[in-house]
Amino acid sequence: MTAASPAFTIGVSLKTYLSHARTVAWATELAEVARRHPAVRDGVVELFVAPTFPSLVPVRDVLAGTGVRLAAQDVSATGPGASTGEVSADELAEIGCSIAEVGHAERRAFFHEDDAVVAAKTAAALRNGLTPLICVGEDDRAPAAVAAREVQRQVDAALAAVEDSGRVVVAYEPVWAIGAESPASSTHIAAVVAALEPHLASLPGHADSRVIYGGSAGPGLLTELGGQVRGLFLGRRAHDVSAVEGVLDEALALAAVAPVATVSPVAEVAS
Repeated sequence: MTAASPAFTIGVSLKTYLSHARTVAWATELAEVARRHPAVRDGVVELFVAPTFPSLVPVRDVLAGTGVRLAAQDVSATGPGASTGEVSADELAEIGCSIAEVGHAERRAFFHEDDAVVAAKTAAALRNGLTPLICVGEDDRAPAAVAAREVQRQVDAALAAVEDSGRVVVAYEPVWAIGAESPASSTHIAAVVAALEPHLASLPGHADSRVIYGGSAGPGLLTELGGQVRGLFLGRRAHDVSAVEGVLDEALALAAVAPVATVSPVAEVAS
């Protein structure tokens, strides 16, 4: 991470929970927070939002001038052409997206996207100047060392087809924690991320890439992690914009105290 990089990355995926009108209203509330919050205003936090495809342009317009980045929940592995129903990376870039989510567990489970598809989508995003948000996570509860090996494998697979290197953000989301009442334990999260971040940074062209946590993440978790993880990927717990503001408050407080901490190697930490 360079000196100019934000201390934390905070993202929100709205999935398909909200109607179009509610999405625009939500984004309007978030824009008000972003304009006045020092975490966003002063570049302490890189904040992004991923609405549904039909809402991307209206949300872009609402967020104009706030510093909030626009993300797509998916991206086509192919460019313009005969791909009915797909949205290409170059079109996403054209309308103002700068991030594209790939490899989410729901895409893998419901749409049968495998490592090869995730790799093709990651490459398409980078080829068109988008930051891939690569979702990784173990299917079942496992010790942190086992989980770390699996997510490292998934990251390597996602980057296997990349010819145009560039920054990526990896969202560590244990599949068993997605939609659960509570996230994975802070000890487990920190240990897996502590193994994954240096692995990612060691790959050519990814020194400025980073790992954040998703999977039932919400207010309080960033503080509980104590700066050991450089961001969160929020879902349904961010439907109230005040929750997002609370997470921004946490990030600001953590950034003021100390730089990102380190944790023990995963081999020494129980799940």
